[in-house]
Amino acid sequence: MNKVYVLGMGPGSREYILPVTVRIIRSCDILIGGQRNLQYFQNLGKETHCIKADLRGIMEYVQEKRKYKKIAFLLSGDTGFYSMLEYIKKYISIKDLEIIPGISSFQYLMARIGESWQDAFVGSLHGREWDFVEAVQSYGKAVFLTDHKYTPQQMAKKLVDHGMEDKIMIVGENLSYENEKIIRGTPKEIMDMPSFDMAVVVIKDEKDLLEL
Repeated sequence: MNKVYVLGMGPGSREYILPVTVRIIRSCDILIGGQRNLQYFQNLGKETHCIKADLRGIMEYVQEKRKYKKIAFLLSGDTGFYSMLEYIKKYISIKDLEIIPGISSFQYLMARIGESWQDAFVGSLHGREWDFVEAVQSYGKAVFLTDHKYTPQQMAKKLVDHGMEDKIMIVGENLSYENEKIIRGTPKEIMDMPSFDMAVVVIKDEKDLLEL
């Protein structure tokens, strides 16, 4: 029975995929992941499956095929930060997995703006609904993954509604890609901006603005 590889693919650009990850991908027979990760390896002639809604079906397929095929999951960002890893572990024992970390988009953004994050709250609103305001109130610095449903503009409005207009928001859009944008502003300024794609948001105290 072959081990199943769970590979962190980094923030998006191929340049941020670790060499060990590329080596493992080349050795595998079947690649499973989102289309933006699979696209870099279409020319290898591998069997590929794009992850969509039928996660259970994917896992049942993997359990059968791993008897005689080498399989890798290509997961965005880091395998240990809001990835599919916990779901995979429901079907495959940890001893049968080989997990390679990747660079999370939040790590990438913090490096781009020259910030450490050991003292920050780090969370995700991607595919989730919860009140992030308490985390912002409790920490001088907070970082969130967002999605098209819970946008930076909606976060900004909620900050204004809770009297936190003096916070600074940094929005990282399309991180590591050629069309990357990193925008700084107050919640009121972010509220009125056009929609963002694939954004990570940092919220910090205004007194720290000179550090940026």
